[in-house]
Amino acid sequence: MLYLSILALAAGLGVPIAAFGAALGQGKIGAAALEGIARQPEATGRIQTAMIIALALVESLAIYALLIALILLFVIGLPSGNAVWDVVSKSGKF
Repeated sequence: MLYLSILALAAGLGVPIAAFGAALGQGKIGAAALEGIARQPEATGRIQTAMIIALALVESLAIYALLIALILLFVIGLPSGNAVWDVVSKSGKF
């Protein structure tokens, strides 16, 4: 039972931490791009292209964190079939 609790805690905290990190990264990318455009307006197209590529890479890291959390929960962690009833009956709640 402790295993399932720690697994749920890890998956439940991993995704928000990754989302927070991605949000910080995206904010920094956007701020740097706006500063670059303000300094060199003629380079707007190149700066926007680089910004969009960087934003896509940062967002893909957040999606990978979600994927890993879902794999932890549904592929590796959660018991299935009779193992579910065994875990519940051992906990003494039913």
